[in-house]
Amino acid sequence: MLTVLEAADYLRLSTRTLERLRCTGLGPKYVKAGRSVRYQQSALDEWIARRVVKSTSEVAGRAVR
Repeated sequence: MLTVLEAADYLRLSTRTLERLRCTGLGPKYVKAGRSVRYQQSALDEWIARRVVKSTSEVAGRAVR
């Protein structure tokens, strides 16, 4: 389980961006344990894999979730 800081570093995002993605439901799946948020590395890898595209035209034609 990765902390928010570790997950943000793994994804090369800021913790603020990761928080925003989590709040909007567009980010990777996470685990809530009390007030702590943790990420499974497999969930981060799946989130990345769903965003792989060949060209910019692919992104324009679909909503990325």
